[in-house]
Amino acid sequence: MTMEDKTPQEKAEDQAAQIRWDGSRMRTTYANVCNVSSTREEVALMFGVNKNWHPSQKDLVIELSDRVIINPYAAKRLAILLANTMNEYEKRFGVISLEMPDVTPQ
Repeated sequence: MTMEDKTPQEKAEDQAAQIRWDGSRMRTTYANVCNVSSTREEVALMFGVNKNWHPSQKDLVIELSDRVIINPYAAKRLAILLANTMNEYEKRFGVISLEMPDVTPQ
């Protein structure tokens, strides 16, 4: 079958970009804290670990491990991906409440 014999959809499928995920240099880092800052040109995500587990502590030290800097377009796509992922997660496993429990001493 030549290119001229194909339907427009088949031509588009032939020309579509193929994504190949290369994880050979990927590293895995655990984080239980994330902070975000931005400028007009970039969005910075900082990841770290809160190792303080005593609710009565007034000062928390967050050990930052990674910073990922992306452009606003990639940040918008990431926000959509995360929202969709969390919606699916909560459908499967239940709603996650972000309300802090009352830990006032009695």
